[in-house]
Amino acid sequence: MNITDILKEAAQKKVSDLFIIAGRPLAFKINSQIVNYSEEILMPKETEELISGIYQIAQERDMEPMLKSGDDDFSFAIAKAARFRASVYKQRGSLAAVIRVISFQLPDPLEMHIPDPVMDTADETKGLVLITGPSGSGKSVTLSCLIDRINSTRSGHIITLEEPIEFLHPHKKCIVSQREISLDTGSYLTALRASLRQTPDVILLGELRDPETIDVAMTAAETGHLVISTLHTLGAANTIDRIVDSFPAQKQTQIRLQLSMVLKAVISQQLLVAKDKTMRPAFELMKVTPAVRTMIRDSKTHQIESAIHSGGKDGMISMDSSLIDLYKTGVIDRHTAISHSFSPDGFSRKIQEV
Repeated sequence: MNITDILKEAAQKKVSDLFIIAGRPLAFKINSQIVNYSEEILMPKETEELISGIYQIAQERDMEPMLKSGDDDFSFAIAKAARFRASVYKQRGSLAAVIRVISFQLPDPLEMHIPDPVMDTADETKGLVLITGPSGSGKSVTLSCLIDRINSTRSGHIITLEEPIEFLHPHKKCIVSQREISLDTGSYLTALRASLRQTPDVILLGELRDPETIDVAMTAAETGHLVISTLHTLGAANTIDRIVDSFPAQKQTQIRLQLSMVLKAVISQQLLVAKDKTMRPAFELMKVTPAVRTMIRDSKTHQIESAIHSGGKDGMISMDSSLIDLYKTGVIDRHTAISHSFSPDGFSRKIQEV
């Protein structure tokens, strides 16, 4: 097998992920379905050869650190095909990899079905905007659309800190500095602290991983920068609780106050399998109004979901309304809508009225 040819074919077939794992055939993931590339079972020696080929494509990237640690994440490109994000790891003593296929072309918000109120969060000029959702829910696509909107509509310096870099942003109205963790800098925290000396207007932070990074990100948002980042949470209330709970108890009151002042919006998203077997996103959008700010500050996050449901006039979107819209327009079926609701029992009663 030639890994370059396989990757090119994956890009042509609109594959989302490629799996190289010993003991089974090489496989593609297309519209959430796993399909075998061939019937040939991969042996450990063959997975090692394929993965060595990936490292050669990635500008002769050194495999030794991965062989010692057991994990490696990096991005690479094949001319006229696509960019790829590789996660290489050891499993049962052999090498394995999952490779995400990323188009060279920046995603179009209309084609990605990202609603206007979500895109409008790019008009913020300072504060903290969070994009949340489980792995594979399309957070990176939404991030890239927001950054491209900023890059296309106003002047400034955008710094992105990613591990690895997925979408490449050309300089448009903004200067865009894209830094890859481990390749260009040692860690998110080091790069974030350094970015504050690089006169940024917008900082894209790939993930809020630890209390120290969250602390510096909120300080950056307080001092007049727009910080956009992600968390693996689902729902605005869960996101706020996750951030606060990552700090020691004696510091949580201060963090709630600080978060209530800097947070501008929380976007939560899920990817659903539509009736036509394509993937469609559903969104929740919480905007931080004075009422929501008070809920965050006073540790009343359990009231936030109700505030979102009644916040349509403020541009908010509840996950239930997003799911109902997809169901009413025939995009998804009833079971899919109910299974992705935050409160399936209550939602099943709502959907009966549609």
